[in-house]
Amino acid sequence: ATVRSDQRIALRQGDAELFVSTRAALERLWAEASYRMQRRRDEQTCADEEFDALETETPALTFAADFNVAEDIAAPLIARGIRPRLAVLREQGVNGQIEMAAAFHRAGFEAVDVHMTDLMANPNQLRTFQALAACGGFSYGDVLGGGGGWAKSILFENRVRDAFAAFFQRDTLVLGVCNGCQMFAELKELIPDTAHWPRFVGNRSERFEARTVLVRVANDCDSPWLTGMAGAVLPVPVAHGEGRAEFDSDSDLADLFSQRAVALQYADANGEPTERYPFNPNGAERGLAGLLAADGRVLATMPHPERVFRAVQNSWQHESWGEDGPWLRLFRNARVALG
Repeated sequence: ATVRSDQRIALRQGDAELFVSTRAALERLWAEASYRMQRRRDEQTCADEEFDALETETPALTFAADFNVAEDIAAPLIARGIRPRLAVLREQGVNGQIEMAAAFHRAGFEAVDVHMTDLMANPNQLRTFQALAACGGFSYGDVLGGGGGWAKSILFENRVRDAFAAFFQRDTLVLGVCNGCQMFAELKELIPDTAHWPRFVGNRSERFEARTVLVRVANDCDSPWLTGMAGAVLPVPVAHGEGRAEFDSDSDLADLFSQRAVALQYADANGEPTERYPFNPNGAERGLAGLLAADGRVLATMPHPERVFRAVQNSWQHESWGEDGPWLRLFRNARVALG
């Protein structure tokens, strides 16, 4: 057999062509039974959009970036032997703390496991950290809404609430991923410059979404987390049931864009922001996938960059990558920003 570049599939015997079809036609035959079941079980329009997407000849995943993925911009700082203290924050049900700690350790941080029970006992320990990362998972089983129970454990305990408010006001770096993103959205009264932030509600597909998608880093983003990454189109995993942004006002989303507070957008294979499923896994308007606040120091994102900081962690790799995945740049940016 030989590989073709035109997505045609042909079977030959000698000079005789016995069968000819296309990848799209055969894949639609293969997927049709699953599509029919999906259409009955889930949101019908999403099922239709995913099935129709099989017709495209454009590869589903791609990569484009102006920065050098292999460049370790944090290396000179790591060589000094000084590692800023980072709180890897988790709550009951959260399960992403190990990979989060690994990504930050690789970038030159001292990652410290901090459970919410630790902060209940001593909220003042937040003062000892220069950065904080709230991890993904299923806090309180998401039965109180994605990230909702976690946020309430902070908001309803005055000492902890005050400690977080003080931390967000300091010159610190803050990352919230998936459940951490949802939790931060519920804490927006404590975080500077979040008046227009949304809450996160159930996916348009009416199901849990665990897949690799593309996101585009905003062209005009101004954040220490994303230095040098503007305009990049990067594959990244998602794993959430409640990732669709819902706003209090119709003008809030436009205000976020005008204030350059949008960090990431779900993108199609051409790198363009999209609302089409499954490229946009949750139906977020204008593809909203990540938010900024507090002069870019706070980054909240539904996708999971910490899960793919090494190239081998990716389900698809670009031929130009070596040991490092492109998302390691985000963590190295944070290390450089702290000096």
